[in-house]
Amino acid sequence: MFPELDPDSPAALGYRMPAEWEPHQGTWLSWPHNRGSWPGRFGPVEPAYTEIVRALAIGEAVHINVLDAAHERHVSRTLQRAGVAGDIHLHLFPTNDAWCRDHGAIFVTRTDPVTPLLALDCDYNAWGGKYPPFDLDNLIPGRMADYLQVPTYRAGMVLEGGSIDVNGAGTVLTTEQCLLNPNRNPTMTRDRIEQRLRELLGVTHILWLGEGIVGDDTDGHVDDLTRFVDRNTVVTVMEDNVNEQNHAPLRDNRRRLEQARLPDGRPLRIVDLPMPAPSCSNGQRLPASYANFYIANHAVLLPVFNDAMDAEAARILAPLFPGRRTMPVDCGDIVYGLGTIHCLSQQIPGVGQR
Repeated sequence: MFPELDPDSPAALGYRMPAEWEPHQGTWLSWPHNRGSWPGRFGPVEPAYTEIVRALAIGEAVHINVLDAAHERHVSRTLQRAGVAGDIHLHLFPTNDAWCRDHGAIFVTRTDPVTPLLALDCDYNAWGGKYPPFDLDNLIPGRMADYLQVPTYRAGMVLEGGSIDVNGAGTVLTTEQCLLNPNRNPTMTRDRIEQRLRELLGVTHILWLGEGIVGDDTDGHVDDLTRFVDRNTVVTVMEDNVNEQNHAPLRDNRRRLEQARLPDGRPLRIVDLPMPAPSCSNGQRLPASYANFYIANHAVLLPVFNDAMDAEAARILAPLFPGRRTMPVDCGDIVYGLGTIHCLSQQIPGVGQR
């Protein structure tokens, strides 16, 4: 038996985190501006990012954080010149960087007509204090909630959106490398972290993977490793080359998935995704991964890298999302910032969904 939930926690009040494939009100982004995240390579980033906005705006509202009025004009002109149209909203919510998956609010929902949506305001420390300052990023969840006119809940722990993946039916995936890292929540035991995930996300089962991919400066975010694609199925990246650094940790993660069970006792259905060929920048391994896709209302945005495995990754994903188009998006330049599409985006769920 698990410890009793905090009676004031989101889960005790009937909230749960929906799966990413459930309907969205929209997607929230933060426009890239920190040239230090793409040293010497910032030029191609905005055009590539514009294509992400174009793809999203086909099927849902897009909200974008910008720095100030001048930056708002720049972003607006950039989108207009590229012919990007749709339900796009620019917000003067300044950020330190572009990685909205991790500094944005995590939303949970319930079937309540008065307060169906709740924004989790998690502490954010730029992946263990690696990239100060992060004070502006840490304010973003509250600003998102204020705009949407929804209540917030202070999570009381460091928790990045990229470190968790849920199936919307009681199970969350995460990694030991990230959530048990002392640079996140050094005073919290594993048991306490598990209990807090239950209280925040409305889950009952926590499935722990081990290490992340080489080059991932987030300390092993699960959104570069393994993703739910339906309530019973995950895709997980695999490296077939036994001499490659990712081979052993990814094989270990797959073994863990094979041993895992869902709340009803069933095993997971596991589908393998390839890894692109290794690439580096100034001696830094880039964390290129096909698992960093984003599930929008109408499509699955798949990061591709001008790699021989791009088409194979798209072929594998497409039948897993009937009714959605698989849209490859060139992230060959964006990945130099050490993340791609999922890292940049945060979904706003539809309300009242079960």
